[in-house]
Amino acid sequence: MEYQYPFSLDWTTDEIVDVVQFYQTIEKAYETGIEKTKLMNCYRRFKEIVPSKAEEKKFDKEFEEVSGYSSYKTIKKAKETESDKIIKMGTL
Repeated sequence: MEYQYPFSLDWTTDEIVDVVQFYQTIEKAYETGIEKTKLMNCYRRFKEIVPSKAEEKKFDKEFEEVSGYSSYKTIKKAKETESDKIIKMGTL
């Protein structure tokens, strides 16, 4: 993809890497599908870095604007899906 992932300058290098990995799992959910367990593990780590709902919404909006992919909708679908399933989002 030809865009930058949203991140905070306050984060450590490891936190930035983990957030980028989370966004890559969202991309994979839209493009090919991803295991729910892997997606939710990345989301849990993302929430350790971004515990605030308001900040999460801000980053989701920024990511959706540049990529067309919604982390909010992807995580919502994952939470509603039975365990050990592949999460596959429809294209926009």
